[in-house]
Amino acid sequence: MKAIGFRTSFPVDHEESFIEFESQIPEAKGTDLLVKIQAISVNPVDFKIRQSAAKDTVLADPKVIGWDAVGIVEAIGEKVSLFKVGDTVFYAGDITRSGSNAEYQLVDENIVGFAPKTTTISEAAAMPLTSLTAWEILFDRIRISPEKDKGKSVLIIGGAGGVGSVAIQLAKKIAGLKVIATASRPETINWCKKMGADVVVNHFDLVKEVREAGFENVDFILDFVDTNMYWDVMAELIKPQGHIASITGSSEPVALNKLKNKSVSFSWELMYTRSMFQTADKIEQHHILNRIADLLDEGVVLSTLTTTLKGLTAENLKEAHKLLESGKTIGKIVIEY
Repeated sequence: MKAIGFRTSFPVDHEESFIEFESQIPEAKGTDLLVKIQAISVNPVDFKIRQSAAKDTVLADPKVIGWDAVGIVEAIGEKVSLFKVGDTVFYAGDITRSGSNAEYQLVDENIVGFAPKTTTISEAAAMPLTSLTAWEILFDRIRISPEKDKGKSVLIIGGAGGVGSVAIQLAKKIAGLKVIATASRPETINWCKKMGADVVVNHFDLVKEVREAGFENVDFILDFVDTNMYWDVMAELIKPQGHIASITGSSEPVALNKLKNKSVSFSWELMYTRSMFQTADKIEQHHILNRIADLLDEGVVLSTLTTTLKGLTAENLKEAHKLLESGKTIGKIVIEY
């Protein structure tokens, strides 16, 4: 099978930042599905791993990354019970295993969902990783309840990105929250409004912007940009007994003491935790993806696809990574095979 990977962490413009090579089609065993991939999407985690996984070294075997895919189940392991050969599936995969930038991939059935029936392949490929992340941060980390939290406010920092685009929709349409999203360019402001944001504010002076929009404080804050950069702002804007959650990690210790007087909760969200640590509830990702597929089919949630490239090639992966590294992308970039 054809696969695309890298041996060294080169800048994206380097001739060998991605290389095409041939590899054996893997064999499905246990609870694994062998998926013949039809389309993938590219996420910021892809270029971050490309930039760091083989820094100052040369790997003997190329590393294949990629954590979003749609495809057809080609074969199943002997313990598979959720799917059969021929099913169309979508998933975000497992960061500890070989990725989706290849013609075939093995993936544990517990973190796979049935693909939506009414979307295009590319529209479906755009959704798994960002949907899982947005769903988990809202409903597993903060544990928002549509019954008790309806009408409360959420500030989403980074509303036009892949995760922010889905989080706006889920927060508004499923949780029933009042959604404030950050964006600064006309095109990103319009995108956030299209996704369902009630209010869009400029992130350059966030405290002033949020308060001028009529919110002295907010019940929940989701950070999809930079925890350290926005920490003081978030600590000021969050309501007493509110909840802040972030996906971005931290380059230095987070000053949690700034949340103490308000008794504010803080959570990290990493979509890979369940697969990385084989948690007892990892099948929840199967259920979440099935729910997202239903919401897409019902038209409640819109695909966040904005750019489609045609063909599994090193050049297309370089182009997708270059676009993401610019920090200017809106929604999701998909490569259709």
